[in-house]
Amino acid sequence: MVRQGGGGQGIVTVLLVEDDAGDVLMTREALDEHHVPNRLFVVPDGVTALEFLRKQGSHRNAPTPDLVLLDLNLPRMSGREVLAAVKGDPELARIPVVVLTTSDADDDVVASYALHANAYVTKPVDFDRFVDVVRKIDDFFVSVVRLPPR
Repeated sequence: MVRQGGGGQGIVTVLLVEDDAGDVLMTREALDEHHVPNRLFVVPDGVTALEFLRKQGSHRNAPTPDLVLLDLNLPRMSGREVLAAVKGDPELARIPVVVLTTSDADDDVVASYALHANAYVTKPVDFDRFVDVVRKIDDFFVSVVRLPPR
C-alpha cells in the first residue's frame, strides 16, 4: 500500500460504516469513479465496525483504515457509541473519523464534535450532490491533509 502525506496522492484505505445498501452503492461509485485510488471496506453496523478496527474475530487480518466514514444511525451500536469507542481507544484515536449521516440536527453535530469527530457531513439526498460530497471528502483526506503514519 502506498500513501503519502502532505498533499501527495496514494492509496488510502477507507472503512465505510453504513447499513443502507443504497448509500453504500453511491459511496462505492463515487470512490470508484474518482481519480484517487482507494481501498474501500464496508461494515453494516457499529459492533462489526469495532471488530474490524480492533482486528477481532473474522476481521483479525483487516487493514487499519486511513479514514472512517461513519453513519450515526446504525443497528446494534449507534454511530455515537462507535465514535466514542474509537476516540477513547489510544490505538484507534488517531484515525480520522468523518460522520457522514442524513441527520442535520444540531444535537447530533454538537455531540459528534464533542466526541472528537474530525468532520461532520450531512448526506445530500440528490445522487450527484452525494457523489460530489464523497469525492470532496476523499480529496481532502488524500490531497490536502497529512494523515498520521501507521
